[in-house]
Amino acid sequence: MSPNDQAVIQQARRILARQVRKGRKLLSPQDVRDYLLLRLAQYEREVFGVFLLDNQHRVLAFHELFQGTLNQTAVYPREIIKVTVQHNAAALILVHNHPGNEPSPSNADKLITQKIKLAVELIDVRLLDHFIVAGDQTVSMAELGLV
Repeated sequence: MSPNDQAVIQQARRILARQVRKGRKLLSPQDVRDYLLLRLAQYEREVFGVFLLDNQHRVLAFHELFQGTLNQTAVYPREIIKVTVQHNAAALILVHNHPGNEPSPSNADKLITQKIKLAVELIDVRLLDHFIVAGDQTVSMAELGLV
């Protein structure tokens, strides 16, 4: 990638970060897709993050919590709960990338989503969605009925 291309991508990331700034409502899967494509698609390793939202689905924060290898990352529900409580979040949107460009949720993706959903329900927090970014594609597990 040329230095000019990198500069363009960085500028686009800054613009999209303003779109998903603190206080903005996330009302549909499309609201976060462009942001996630630019934020996660370029990583060569799996990265797992979380949008923390209030009761009105306004963004409180976005955190990249875990980094892994080319095809997996260790995800710890305890750490997700910790950051959720720190921000006093009422809802979450999970996100991660598939560097191999295959957007379909793996069995491991489905299992960790359900595990996190059960864990956060214990503290009265709703899991709204889990997005997977692969190349220029994003998949909403909620749209697939998997959340």
